[in-house]
Amino acid sequence: MRVDKLPSEIKKPRDWKTRPDPFEKDWEEIRQVLKDTPGLEAKALFTDLLRRKVGTYQEGHLRTFQRRVKKWLAEEGPDKEVFFPQQHRPGESMQTDFTWASVLGVTIKGEIFEHMLCNSTLPYSNWGSATVCRSESLAALKRGFQTALFRLGRVPYWSQTDNSTAATHNLAHDKRDFNKDYADFVIHFGVKPRTIAVGKKEQNGDIEAANGVLKRMLEQLLKLRGHRDFDSVENYEAWIWQSMQQANLTRSKRVAEELDAMRPLSVGKLPEFSEERSKVSSGSTVRVKHNSYSVPSRLIGAEVSLKIYDDRIEFYYGQDHQLTVERLLGRFGAHIDYRHVISSLVKKPGAFERYRYREELFPTLGFRKAYDALVAGCSSPRTADVEYLRVLDLAASTMQSDVELALELLLDEEVLPDSMAVKNIVSPSKDSVPEIDMGSLKLSDYDALLSEGAMQ
Repeated sequence: MRVDKLPSEIKKPRDWKTRPDPFEKDWEEIRQVLKDTPGLEAKALFTDLLRRKVGTYQEGHLRTFQRRVKKWLAEEGPDKEVFFPQQHRPGESMQTDFTWASVLGVTIKGEIFEHMLCNSTLPYSNWGSATVCRSESLAALKRGFQTALFRLGRVPYWSQTDNSTAATHNLAHDKRDFNKDYADFVIHFGVKPRTIAVGKKEQNGDIEAANGVLKRMLEQLLKLRGHRDFDSVENYEAWIWQSMQQANLTRSKRVAEELDAMRPLSVGKLPEFSEERSKVSSGSTVRVKHNSYSVPSRLIGAEVSLKIYDDRIEFYYGQDHQLTVERLLGRFGAHIDYRHVISSLVKKPGAFERYRYREELFPTLGFRKAYDALVAGCSSPRTADVEYLRVLDLAASTMQSDVELALELLLDEEVLPDSMAVKNIVSPSKDSVPEIDMGSLKLSDYDALLSEGAMQ
């Protein structure tokens, strides 16, 4: 018989079961537990059934049980939270968030660059701006936010962030309030701070989505570029902004509406660092944001001022700049420059063995290999320590690269890399100038020569 329908249209829904329901006997009990314990997961309940009703159910019943619970939740389960999409208003807010961008595989002069992006977006138009940073610090948030404002030339009514420690701090009962430094910073621009509720990431959905869109766009552009290496962080950040400008052009109509609704930016930039003062310890170190940094030992006992940026720390004594070091990430780390402490260690070599920051005194792998060779080849561990410290002292007074090359040559020739062997390569003794005996001079000899010249 010819039927003018497709096979899929002829097929009737099945209203019978192909196999018995293994949970039918206990379902009322299971149903009551689900009603009395909202949020209970099917797998946890199934595991409890296996324990209580040994031999009744098998591990292979799990998928069937999960489907049965899912069906019950859809038909009889408790109401779920409803999310209500919001309509954004032009110029109302700027959302700022951090996102890890190391997944892009970018390198700076061939070195892998671990970094984040501080991403700011206007939710109504999706206009965006991003800066490179190394952590979710207040300094990075300040730089990212005000860079976006100055690129726009206008300011929104709200500055919205999540509950990161850069912007907020804990209060009682899981509530958070704004850090004073952050609040003062945004108020300087005439912008009011606001944040999402604790545990409500969906309230920051626009910027979360923008993070993904930005990284996908940069990934594609890096593929078109043909390589992922940049000469400097500044060049990399400039490339990111150029890429984002092209994307912003496609949103020009809505961006124009945003700009019309916002106030002109009428204040100057604020410093993108925080300032602290600290006293240099007897170990020639300063503790900054839970990490330790060495400074020249001449500053021991002195109070120094610090400018703490997202990526670096500058040390000052009075108004004079003393040094700049890369800022460490995380906590309880140390940045010890052997040049700051080696003169004292050479005089007190016994302190080296259990020095808290001992591992920081191996500036490169070459120095570590040399020390291991000294330990293996010297008559005692103390002798090895003394020789290694003398090698470090030589590196501090000459060029570290020259000393490292000398160590490499000695290790390749299987010669013990003690301080004298290294010194003979780095600073060989110069041949002395031979002394010539000129004899004693008589003035009468000159008189005779002058007389002879007069006669001629």
